[in-house]
Amino acid sequence: MTGSSWRSATPPRRSPGGSMPDKSHIELERQIDSITVGVRHRKDPGELTALMKSIEEVGLLQPVTVTPDGVLICGWRRLEALRQLGRRTLSVWVRAGISDQLSHLLAQQDENEQRKPLSPVETARLYAEIKILEKEDAQRRMAATQFGGAGRDGEASGSGDSPEPCGDSRTRAAQLATGGNSYQRLEQVNRIQAITEDETLTESVREFASNMLSEIEDGAPVSPAYKRVKAAVELASKPPPPTSDEQDEVTRLAAEALKRVQEEENAKRLRALRNKAKRAPRHHSPRSFTLMWSELEGWTELYDVDELAGALKDDEWARFERVVTETIDLRDRLRDARTAAASA
Repeated sequence: MTGSSWRSATPPRRSPGGSMPDKSHIELERQIDSITVGVRHRKDPGELTALMKSIEEVGLLQPVTVTPDGVLICGWRRLEALRQLGRRTLSVWVRAGISDQLSHLLAQQDENEQRKPLSPVETARLYAEIKILEKEDAQRRMAATQFGGAGRDGEASGSGDSPEPCGDSRTRAAQLATGGNSYQRLEQVNRIQAITEDETLTESVREFASNMLSEIEDGAPVSPAYKRVKAAVELASKPPPPTSDEQDEVTRLAAEALKRVQEEENAKRLRALRNKAKRAPRHHSPRSFTLMWSELEGWTELYDVDELAGALKDDEWARFERVVTETIDLRDRLRDARTAAASA
């Protein structure tokens, strides 16, 4: 391979954290100038002083990742730090198994290069691929930091890299795939794609998801399509409607539950009335009584009986009858008291 020399060949091995093995990678030494850095939507690598200090102290324990053709995949900040340190070579991991679309995207040198735009589904698939590579690189750096020790001033030095300032793997993948930071629509497209391939779902749901993908390819907005597919999955996961016998049983149980609630409410109301009767009453003044009945005089002519009959609910009618009964009882007791007072 041009600009590189064999350092060591390693068979596929399990990545840190127990993730799936890396696909056909080898580790070797390569000249920095021979690595192709394509268009990076992130133009500023950020502050590299701590990273450069870490590399000088413990070296680059975590290589950058390149394609077999020498195109940079992950580790741009590490590469720039080494370049500023005046290094001529660096350790790289050669990562095979990436798609042609991703190789083309990474190798682009001219932002204005004419090429066929990717469809929304192709862009989402590319985003998912980049996200996997970014996660693998982050896991390797984390493992190297854990086992390689720490540099001075508390800087993580095992990986030869400092924390990325540009966000998580989703943001970085979105930047490379689209040029922007937003990944929500890309995640939604990939979720719809996953549903089309989920054999635990019914064929009708998978077909509906596939139709939504086709609409997105034709220019339909992603979010409404995603919401419809999500709703279809939720509806399909609900239990089937009850049979006629089951529905009758449900109706019976509901009626019994309502009856119990009403009985409990009535018992509660009765207890409240009894407790209220036991307490010493706080009577209003005779003037308050006179004013209230002055205001109520003629109130029975204000309402239409037929309209009330159709509008009042059972509990409202029960309350009205209860108040009328209480009023008649008060009238009888008050009449008796007046008669007794007059006799005296």
